[in-house]
Amino acid sequence: MLFDRRPILLANARIIDPSRDLDFPGDLLIADGVIRDAKRGISAAGVPEGTEIIDCRGHVVAPGLIDMRAFVGEPGAEHRETLSSASYAAAAGGVTTIISQPDTSPAVDDPAVVDFVQRRARDTAIVHVHPMAALTKGLKGEEMSEIGLLKAAGAVAFTDGARSIVNAQVMRRVLTYARDFEALIVHHTEDPNLVGEGVMNEGEFAARLGLMGVPKAAETIMLERDLRLVALTGGRYHAASLTCAESLEVLRRAKDAGLPVTASASINHLTLNEIDIGHYRTFFKLAPPLRAEEDRKALVAALAEGLIDVVMSDHNPQDVEVKRLPFAEAAFGAVGIETMLAAGLRLVHSGDLKLPALLKAMSTRPAELLGLPGGTLRPGAPADVIVIDTDVPWILDRNELKSKCRNTPFDEARMQGRVLRTIVSGRTVYEYV
Repeated sequence: MLFDRRPILLANARIIDPSRDLDFPGDLLIADGVIRDAKRGISAAGVPEGTEIIDCRGHVVAPGLIDMRAFVGEPGAEHRETLSSASYAAAAGGVTTIISQPDTSPAVDDPAVVDFVQRRARDTAIVHVHPMAALTKGLKGEEMSEIGLLKAAGAVAFTDGARSIVNAQVMRRVLTYARDFEALIVHHTEDPNLVGEGVMNEGEFAARLGLMGVPKAAETIMLERDLRLVALTGGRYHAASLTCAESLEVLRRAKDAGLPVTASASINHLTLNEIDIGHYRTFFKLAPPLRAEEDRKALVAALAEGLIDVVMSDHNPQDVEVKRLPFAEAAFGAVGIETMLAAGLRLVHSGDLKLPALLKAMSTRPAELLGLPGGTLRPGAPADVIVIDTDVPWILDRNELKSKCRNTPFDEARMQGRVLRTIVSGRTVYEYV
């Protein structure tokens, strides 16, 4: 439920603004849907009459998160998720902007579908929703979509979702055409021919479980091809979900060469590994698959140094009918939009990552890459703000999740830290009580 839009003063807070490398004790004033100021002593100097004053008691105040990869079922798969249910899950997880994927039914490959998503979100969602549009018509990887028209309609980037474009000529044309519109291409880097019937990371553990494996080469070969095409065309490119150390070396070479490339890692691949699958636990069946522990550590190190730009949830709700099956037959995917930040705080508490670096990868960098106004606490910016208690312990109960589906790999996990308040455009849309 949307609360009133009175001015809000978040007092006695730890202000973290990754966009300006700021981390200091102070207050933040919100009025008329925008941030008015963030500094020490605002409360002492006086605030507008009627201001709601919230004592943050030293908790973190930061920009709202921007989830750059989330499947939302509308249109066509509302039984899995709706824009409304996804937005409530997002608000509970501190996500103030959802970037929805185009693999819906129909696919988001026409300006009319982009418009439908935007209008539906305005009517039913309590957070911002911006759609990515399809790279190719029908997500078939054959015929390029109308990138210029789709961008004009409101698409913030272009992807074929969880599908890779196998045809290198099509990919070259997409990158060339997108360059002229300064459009961002987001590509899922898995060669489907190498993936084959694989259902988890290829290696000793898969062999012990008797399951078909997915080699890391399926990712690195596709990434290497794409980055050579970027060098050929000059198009802006973002790897949707990197999972292994070998891919990071490919990415590093491209960045060192000055190519316009960036990359995401999912919160699942940063905090879990293949051993978590245990005895065929299907909530851990993901695409790309969870990798070995050394790959997870390499991803975390790459995030800490800035080689990995973005952390996203890869939110992919699946219902009981397709998850409560033998591992090889179960659907890929896990919900994650509500647990992305809480899971990420594990990396902070372990000492592997600084909190400002995590928040930057979840807010500032996605905003910069997509050309969105959020991800900052600068005066005049939209008041998309979250309050976080980084220390409170709790145990996740999947039945309490706001998503329509419950396929979380973090069920009954011990967490430390959660969102206390989520503010979107100056309105409180979630408050933990």
